[in-house]
Amino acid sequence: MRNAITNTLLGLPSTSRPAPLSIGEGPGVKRYVRALCFFLLTLLGLNAQAQKGAVGAHDPSTVIKDGNKYWTFTTGQGITSLYSTDLVKWTAGPRPVFQNNGYPAWINTAVPGFGGNFWAPECIFMNGKYYLYYSCSSFGSKVSAIGLATNVTLDPTSPNYAWVDQGAVIQTNNGSAVNAIDPAIFKDTNGDVWFTYGSFFGGIRTTQLDATTGKIINQGNQFAVVNGNPEAAYLTKNGSYYYMFFNRGACCNGVNSTYYIMVGRSTSPTGPFLDQNGVSINSGGGTLVLNVSGRYVGPGHAGIITEGGANFFSHHYYDGEDNGAPKLGLAKLTWDAGWPVVTRDWATPGRYEVGTSAGLVWEATGCTGASGQPIAQAARTGQDCQRWDFTSLGDGDYKITSAQGGLAVTVASCSPTNGSLLQLGNYSFLSCKQFHINRANDGTLVLTSLNGGRAVEVPNAATAAGQQLGLFDYNGLANQRFTLGGTVTATADAKKLTGLSIFPVPAERGGFTVALSGSKPAATTVAVFNLQGQLVYRQAYGATQTKLAVETTLAPGLYLVRVQQGDASATQKLTVQ
Repeated sequence: MRNAITNTLLGLPSTSRPAPLSIGEGPGVKRYVRALCFFLLTLLGLNAQAQKGAVGAHDPSTVIKDGNKYWTFTTGQGITSLYSTDLVKWTAGPRPVFQNNGYPAWINTAVPGFGGNFWAPECIFMNGKYYLYYSCSSFGSKVSAIGLATNVTLDPTSPNYAWVDQGAVIQTNNGSAVNAIDPAIFKDTNGDVWFTYGSFFGGIRTTQLDATTGKIINQGNQFAVVNGNPEAAYLTKNGSYYYMFFNRGACCNGVNSTYYIMVGRSTSPTGPFLDQNGVSINSGGGTLVLNVSGRYVGPGHAGIITEGGANFFSHHYYDGEDNGAPKLGLAKLTWDAGWPVVTRDWATPGRYEVGTSAGLVWEATGCTGASGQPIAQAARTGQDCQRWDFTSLGDGDYKITSAQGGLAVTVASCSPTNGSLLQLGNYSFLSCKQFHINRANDGTLVLTSLNGGRAVEVPNAATAAGQQLGLFDYNGLANQRFTLGGTVTATADAKKLTGLSIFPVPAERGGFTVALSGSKPAATTVAVFNLQGQLVYRQAYGATQTKLAVETTLAPGLYLVRVQQGDASATQKLTVQ
């Protein structure tokens, strides 16, 4: 029914369905699918919650801080937004930038037929105010414009909150060499401001802005910096090099999206930008930064914010465990030999004491290492029962085991509900024995159970020793924040099988397909388990196969799919309808 309604409103035949896109398809089709995605999000009433599950975040602008809140603006009707106070929990902004389709009148002349669905905004603070750049476009052509609005605050509750139209920054038409969408702004250390824009149509351009007006200094002085079907460029600097991040592939098609982020570097903000092999990104080059991995499909639209001594790499992705919904991701960015390294793993594998906000540490009560022992906060004694081995499972997920006995932190009875308690148990790959870690703005860590996504906390914000740890909805309070300290030894990472995707999502009862793109050819085993850990399907595949057809009848419900190649593996949830 929803498909029929959507197709009717968008003028499509009731049976039509967007097919997966390829590099060779035009950007008009690509942008059409993008609009369809966002119409569906609006129709379904999805909104933003915690970063680990924030929906509706597509083409996020670089995260920017105003007072005690962080903001990102996203593609949507009237320009939508998300805000956070800790970089973990994100909430939908109370209203769009342009309410009730009250956008500047010049747009209707520049882009006839524009309906108010703005794309890929970008925001920067200069001269005591916020400069918000946004894209207006039409499908199947280069009839596009990038506009600018300014505001002295991002807080809609402030009496000074008002967006002031500054008009067009650049416009293009069907005869233009490039397409005026996807703006990115970079202010250099010497005060120069650089404007990067463009798309699949004609590539990416960079030119200089007036640092006061925010407008282009010389429209004729533009530099071609990326070709080869790019989108979503982002310019930054680290040390003596400038870095151009950009996307290739196809966006906006849920779990079938093929978007991935690449980078090149230069000694000049105007290029040429070369990859690690010395190939220009203007000639098909690029060093891979982020690609599909597990549930994280089609990452795109890079941005960077530095806070609390860490670099947060913002992007959107399509959640393979949530019907391909677009979500906001904040990964960890470091630099290695002058090149960016992006990972979702915020905790370095190793043996730690885990500190609580009460100044106490995690302890396996009783200190015998026996199965079923409660995990509680206790005064530090330095015993092994207060030391925990964190092993990365990839994509920010971890198993946590006690240094005394080696049993794993487990949610009792594998319950996902509020109030469920933590104890020791034998490790398996069940999600109630695995935890995802996000880093908050102050450097503390938030741990959530993969079984239900609720946060680990000290219940009732208790400060006394002996309080057993449990789960609760994330609220950002100190009793849900932890620190890692007292590293004793390093532990080995579990080998993560990368480049894995599963489709369709949800799967039909008759089976599904496992696609492998990030690993070398090798014999592969696919096993399917129910949530009680019982094996319901297992099949071995040959070394040359990269698309593995799982042909089995599964009852509707939630399953765990484990894919193994040698000693590397990946586990992903799968819903069957």
